[in-house]
Amino acid sequence: MGNRIYSFLGLATKAGKTVSGEERCISAIKKGKACLVIIAEDAANNTKVRFEEICRYKGVEVRIFGKKELLGKFTGKDSRAVVVILDRNFAKELVAMIDSQKAELGV
Repeated sequence: MGNRIYSFLGLATKAGKTVSGEERCISAIKKGKACLVIIAEDAANNTKVRFEEICRYKGVEVRIFGKKELLGKFTGKDSRAVVVILDRNFAKELVAMIDSQKAELGV
């Protein structure tokens, strides 16, 4: 299932519907363009707290998923701690896939 999620994230990136890198992500969230924020499981605690607070304030969904290296690889970049999904349909599908995987794992 994890590979399917990463592949779908790559598809969203190819469609131009993702933003990565902390500053670009914060900008997208503040401008109201973000539909979903994915934070890497191995991101620094400060990063997790910072993005969770911004997203809570702006009403943007957040999911903790994956590793920085893989998020970067599938978005065509170096290691990425945060990826923002800009399209509602991609976001909806990614939320469903991530939640389904976590339910299967009992997390």
